[in-house]
Amino acid sequence: MALDRLALSDDVLEFLRERHLATLSISRDGGPPHVTPVGFTWDNDAGVVRVITWTDSKKARLTSEAEMLPVAVSQVDGGRWLTLEGVASVTTDPEACAEGCRRYAERYREPAHRPDRAIIEIRVTKILGRA
Repeated sequence: MALDRLALSDDVLEFLRERHLATLSISRDGGPPHVTPVGFTWDNDAGVVRVITWTDSKKARLTSEAEMLPVAVSQVDGGRWLTLEGVASVTTDPEACAEGCRRYAERYREPAHRPDRAIIEIRVTKILGRA
């Protein structure tokens, strides 16, 4: 079921705050999607998903190789599920990395320090699910 990104219910927002892992699916030209487990955070005000990573990870490399890369993050817990679709970019900007790590620490735990930290930011255009 499609959800209105600008008017998510309290149940959906709570589901996005709970500690759950997800999968990140990245489109690849001429091949199957790259699917990898991730922790992610949702910025409701900005409509952005953030995934912390490092610059040499496969997900960061695939994201940085293409402009307007379509991706999806899917979270499942029993009968509750959400898929957040959008366009991804990768950044190593220190302020963006600090914000991504701060949000990750709130939802999961303090991430390990990495000098090669990167953040995948997904501008969400569509949300599907039931929570």
